[in-house]
Amino acid sequence: MASKKREIQLQTVVNSQSLWDEMLQNKGLTVIDVYQAWCGPCKAMQPLFRKLKNELNEDELLHFAVAEADNIVTLQSFRDKCEPVFLFSVYHEITFVDSDAEDGEESPYESAEQLYSIAIIKPDAVIARKSLEIKKKILEAGFVIEIEDKRVLTEQQVRDFYSQIADQPDFEDFVLFMTNGLSHILVISQGNEEQPAWEETEPNPETETKVDEDHHHEVAPPTLRKEKRYSLQEYLERQHISQLCDIEDSIANVNKFIDMFFPDFKSVKNLKLEKILALLRPDLFQEKKENVLGIIHDEGFKILMQRPIVLSEEEAQTLCKEYENEDYFENLIKKMTSGPSLALVLLRDNCLQHWKELIGPSSVEKAKTSLPESLCVQFAVEGLPINQLYGSDSLETAEKEIRYFFPPQQTLALIKPHVTQEQREEILKYIKEAGFEITQMKEMLLNEEAADKIYSKIKTKDFYKDVLEVLSEGLSLVMILTKWNAVSDWRRLMGPVDPDEAKLLSPDSIRAQFGTSVLKNAVHGSSNIHEAMETINQMFEVLVPENPEGN
Repeated sequence: MASKKREIQLQTVVNSQSLWDEMLQNKGLTVIDVYQAWCGPCKAMQPLFRKLKNELNEDELLHFAVAEADNIVTLQSFRDKCEPVFLFSVYHEITFVDSDAEDGEESPYESAEQLYSIAIIKPDAVIARKSLEIKKKILEAGFVIEIEDKRVLTEQQVRDFYSQIADQPDFEDFVLFMTNGLSHILVISQGNEEQPAWEETEPNPETETKVDEDHHHEVAPPTLRKEKRYSLQEYLERQHISQLCDIEDSIANVNKFIDMFFPDFKSVKNLKLEKILALLRPDLFQEKKENVLGIIHDEGFKILMQRPIVLSEEEAQTLCKEYENEDYFENLIKKMTSGPSLALVLLRDNCLQHWKELIGPSSVEKAKTSLPESLCVQFAVEGLPINQLYGSDSLETAEKEIRYFFPPQQTLALIKPHVTQEQREEILKYIKEAGFEITQMKEMLLNEEAADKIYSKIKTKDFYKDVLEVLSEGLSLVMILTKWNAVSDWRRLMGPVDPDEAKLLSPDSIRAQFGTSVLKNAVHGSSNIHEAMETINQMFEVLVPENPEGN
């Protein structure tokens, strides 16, 4: 028991982000053994640490710690490493002099702990369609967008994120501005490669990694990297877009806001979610559709979209290009165009690779040799020696194929004033889970002029004055929703106009869940694509493509 007690006193156990942040405040030097939960700390180094501790007798200036990488966001880049890793933390009040920096100029060195930043692209930039430009510049600079979301920020979220400017005289107007439109929230990491945002300096040999030959461990020296990289804020300023996008890069604040905006970030970050296009050829679709869909479900794939489609000859030739030199190619094209195939959009962790392994090679002969348990062998069709299932061969191809077979469509959606903030959040969750992208969003009081644009079909009806009265009770949330088949899918998700009828016919619909009467039925949507295009143009003053079906 005595040795166990000494070991605890020697190395502080750090197994959470809060303990990590607290440990960084240790005065002096802290030597940190970063370990994986499955293998534990490096015990071989403990006698050396204990010897240094005893010889130097510096309890206040020399500290030792063990940190579990699996539970600490800051250490995410050290996960899944099999070799021992040691980090050194020097209390931030100790000054490191950069001889190249001028008096009063901050040293350009970067802190190893700073892995993430939070960026908010503000509503005016979203409305002006600057989001893609901003994200493209961020990616071109070598930063990585780890996760993103589109939402209308709540008042409390705005006050928390912008607390440092709360004493400014126009802050209340700013809060109103930020809560009245759609913002994009991004979690951004620095990336691993040197990109244009980096400036190289002369290498410092004293900062290179040393190898402890006695214990065969790589040990980094307690000095800072001699590299300069502009921060995300500096880079955006240099690109003249910082006024459109606000950055938070304080470690403590970033961790707090990740928990606020993305509470499941840790679990999502560890997944590699991918979307691909899959296809069941006509014979398989007609004869074994349910069997295949059952296997897809059991294998953990989520079907985001599906549609039967009769391929044209040109489309069939494109999908079957790898067989064009085979004797049976002409017969294959006839088969592919003889009836409907089933196109699917699949989502899963490592979806591309899992689907390839599940369906097997492109030919039955190869599959029988290399993967006899594959779906290619299981669902082989006599007379056609090819795989009856198709999958995208890369993520880039998948993106193009999905847009081709499932061209995006837009519809206008409205959440009415009587819906509470909590209910609104639930409805937005329904929308995202149904596969819609919220392309634009703004909160507004619908006066008669604005309401006429949305309810043009009923504005001459006797009950329209009651509709206007309901809309005048508070702010509505007006959105552009984008998805393949968006108009009919949104109407299906809304449910029947009467909430009582919705409870009977479509109990999982939004109106069944949140509607209280025909007038206060929670949501509204365009009836057809023509109405959707016209209303979107009037409400958002943006040009909707003339051919929203993408054909």
